[in-house]
Amino acid sequence: MDWAHLDWLGTGDYDVAREVLQRGVAAIFLVAFLSAADQFPALLGEHGLLPVPRFLQYAYARRQPTIFRWHYSDRMLRLVAWAGVVVSAALVAGLPQLAPPWLTTVLFLVLWGAYLSIVNVGQTFYGFGWESLLCEAGFTVAWLGSAGTGTPLTTLFLIRWLVFRLEFGAGMIKLRGGREWRDLTALYYHHETQPMPGPLSRRAHLLPRWMHRGEVLGNHFAQLVCPFFLFAPQPIASIAAAVMIVTQLWLIVTGNFAWLNWITVVLLFSGIDDGVVHAVIPGWAWPVSVPADAGGVPLWYGVPVLAASALLVYLSWRPARNLLARRQLMNASFNRWHLVNAYGAFGTVTKRRDEIVIEGTDDPTGSSGWREYEFHGKPGDPARVPRWFAPYHLRLDWLMWFLALGAEGGGWFDLLLVRLLQADRPTLRLLRVDPFGGRAPRLVRARVFRYRFATRAEHRVTGLVWIREERGLLVPPVGTRDVEERA
Repeated sequence: MDWAHLDWLGTGDYDVAREVLQRGVAAIFLVAFLSAADQFPALLGEHGLLPVPRFLQYAYARRQPTIFRWHYSDRMLRLVAWAGVVVSAALVAGLPQLAPPWLTTVLFLVLWGAYLSIVNVGQTFYGFGWESLLCEAGFTVAWLGSAGTGTPLTTLFLIRWLVFRLEFGAGMIKLRGGREWRDLTALYYHHETQPMPGPLSRRAHLLPRWMHRGEVLGNHFAQLVCPFFLFAPQPIASIAAAVMIVTQLWLIVTGNFAWLNWITVVLLFSGIDDGVVHAVIPGWAWPVSVPADAGGVPLWYGVPVLAASALLVYLSWRPARNLLARRQLMNASFNRWHLVNAYGAFGTVTKRRDEIVIEGTDDPTGSSGWREYEFHGKPGDPARVPRWFAPYHLRLDWLMWFLALGAEGGGWFDLLLVRLLQADRPTLRLLRVDPFGGRAPRLVRARVFRYRFATRAEHRVTGLVWIREERGLLVPPVGTRDVEERA
């Protein structure tokens, strides 16, 4: 027996899976860090809508693991974000994977720590389940080794366990949630009322209702049945993973859920072995990588892998119990490090779509001249076809969707109106259309409209994608002083 290697720990049957997992998760990190560099200062920076320096005055914030607990500046945030982009790009290219495995592990842990630091001061703008998902995925994928070693089996198992919690947790949330998931009517509404529709969302919404019922059944099968088969022998595990990948691709095509579906597709490759890949795509291989050993993992690397695996198993008790709990938590972290979390989404489906439309005017009386600010992702102009943005995350657009559902603005919405009245350039860069071309309006207001997709007949006559009707006034015409008093 070769005590310098742990032959039982590694396998050479998942080289393709390892490449997809490492490069895919790194690609999502790259997008996430680009998003932070682009949006974080305007949303959460020194002069943002929810400034991090103010947040760090609270004892709760100072207890979070983040490098910003000692000091925050927009310059430091950008430095961290762009460093994350560079490291992520190197991993996407596969260059560190050609070195000894410790380098890949260290770089992924750097990405995890850097993004964890951002998430833990991101407040409501980073309060999404896929933030914790990316943190957990980054930490777990860090222990996959490199091209010169076998792929650690414990790490593959833990990635499958992550996918199981993600998918089965979402399925159980739906069964325990709104009746529409149990009577198979949820997709009558979902494509129309989802947070960020895409260019094909209207077409999906207009499908026959029997197809929508089939979508729900397919979703239940993919989320409640297939996850168990990820732990079955091959090729059963690969077939289960492929079924779940197909459902995720449908969600990618018909919506904009940031990187949630994209990273799920990547993580599902943990269930697909090389034999299946080569049977589907004969002779396919990565151009940069070198073949892994037959399966050995060096002892000096295997011991840390086993220690990290033991930690993740230890942290799994509460998330596992949560899956069976009657009051199941959704998108919850049980520790400050965002490891081994509880996931789930859309336990209930909104039946109606309300949107908040912000307008401004140069008329000091507010009697005329109102012009509409346009956001990138959320519906505004009824004639505009929604676009794809995922995996890029439009954080302000998502928060506007929650606000229209009745969520508390937490002060950020009033400050957003102040920034529009000031014609604040960083804030205006978050929008698609500034109707005043960089000038400050005299007044702004916020109206609520109910949106629905135009039928085929309505679209032929009017050319509109959406039909909307006004529901009321959320914020009456206000100037800078009025809104500052509200804030």
